[in-house]
Amino acid sequence: MASFVISHKIVKHSKTFSEGEFLKDCMIAVSDILCPESKKKFESISLSRRTVVRRIECISEDLTDQLGIRIKSLLWYSLALDESTDISDTAQLLIFITGIDDQFVITEELLSVEHLKETTTGDDLFESVSSCMERFGLPWDMLVNVTTDGAPSLTGKNSGLLRKMKDKVLAMNSSHSMLSLHCIIHQESLCKSVLNLKHVVDPVVRVVNFIKARGLNHRQFKSLLSDLESEYSDVLYHTNVRWLSLGKVLQRVWNLREEIVKVTEMKNTTMEFSTQMKNREWQSVISFAVDIIAKLNALNLKLQVKCVFAHEMYAEVKSFQVKLMLFSRQLKEHNYAHFPTLQLQTIATQSAEKYSQQLSHLNEEFVRRFADFKLLEKEFALLTVPFTIDIDSVPAEIQLELIDLQNDIVLKEQFKGLELMQFWSSLQKDKFSNLQTFTRKMFTLSASTYICVQTFSTMNLNKSKCRSQLTDVNLTSIMRIATSTISPDFEKLVKTCSQLHSSH
Repeated sequence: MASFVISHKIVKHSKTFSEGEFLKDCMIAVSDILCPESKKKFESISLSRRTVVRRIECISEDLTDQLGIRIKSLLWYSLALDESTDISDTAQLLIFITGIDDQFVITEELLSVEHLKETTTGDDLFESVSSCMERFGLPWDMLVNVTTDGAPSLTGKNSGLLRKMKDKVLAMNSSHSMLSLHCIIHQESLCKSVLNLKHVVDPVVRVVNFIKARGLNHRQFKSLLSDLESEYSDVLYHTNVRWLSLGKVLQRVWNLREEIVKVTEMKNTTMEFSTQMKNREWQSVISFAVDIIAKLNALNLKLQVKCVFAHEMYAEVKSFQVKLMLFSRQLKEHNYAHFPTLQLQTIATQSAEKYSQQLSHLNEEFVRRFADFKLLEKEFALLTVPFTIDIDSVPAEIQLELIDLQNDIVLKEQFKGLELMQFWSSLQKDKFSNLQTFTRKMFTLSASTYICVQTFSTMNLNKSKCRSQLTDVNLTSIMRIATSTISPDFEKLVKTCSQLHSSH
């Protein structure tokens, strides 16, 4: 069993297969000190590269089997899809499933990694998804929604994957339609582009890269910061403009602006940043950028929290939209209460109006990009505030049950003290069957593909330049083990392994 447990840990921590031999050497060395009498036990553990590979494949098969058993009990499910190319130029399609059973137990797991060797058209992707669903016995008419990052091959109007999946669902059950959503985190990131901060970002990126790229300058900068007793010992290195890192870069550069200007002057280097920092108008622009990007990044981090339902994520977005309109009104009135960096600057009326207008445009972009989620507002309201929603606004098959629910004083009190899912799962199945069917569907909605993005990070960490020859089977095993919340049945694995050995 020890070799299975260690192999499992190796994958969970994205270590190479050959790490097992190193770990075995460490254990044997430590056993000499702590438990010499057990040294032979450690020596008997098989952790060669080949053994670790076999163990990992067995663990992956076990997790797949356990997932298959869970899938059989699901009443409804949704999928999150994302496609990316690995270091060997192989397109990898990740398929994650979120499902719910009769007891309102949620299953969220990696369903499959589909390896696309040639083209990645809508037809290719549909064939891969269909094959995956067939392998796991997933009925099309139980599919509630599919969420993607909006790539053309996935969302094409006539030949994209989503179009083909919707047609398939309707063909299987004409009374059931599949929802399609654009990843809420991806949409939020795209909204930021409307701010058009390139004239701020470019000078900041150039000066940071100048400091980091020249070793001498970098050492002098660190020394200077030390002399000035700055709270920052370094500047974050910014190469590609990713919003989360950009927010940190802007904040840190702003706080170190005087030190940075001194460094560039010491090197007799003319940098746009140093020149611009003498301009009050540009100082106010970068101050505005620091504050608004910090707020956008705070929203982004809230949306990345694990185990958050679609209605909760959309509530965060709606809340932010209301805040944007408040900020816009306040800036127009020269009220900078929620913009601490900007508040310290001297702001011209014209600039304040420009910032106000930018926030108004940003809000409009949020409205446009989250139109698909807005269409679900009534459904979200029924799920979260069932005792106050208008009976006439819900589907006919739910109305009578909802009337019974709203007029049940005991249930109304229970609703106040229970978590949302606990409340809905506690209802009498025979009395509120349609309501429970509706809420199960809502709880399975996949609002983002962030779990796919995280998994691609795992893929890139494992299938790197040093491990570019990793086989598709090995890669699939690694990604399943690395992402799974299911515990391997180690006892069963050991028993199966022993039976195989005895049969030989």
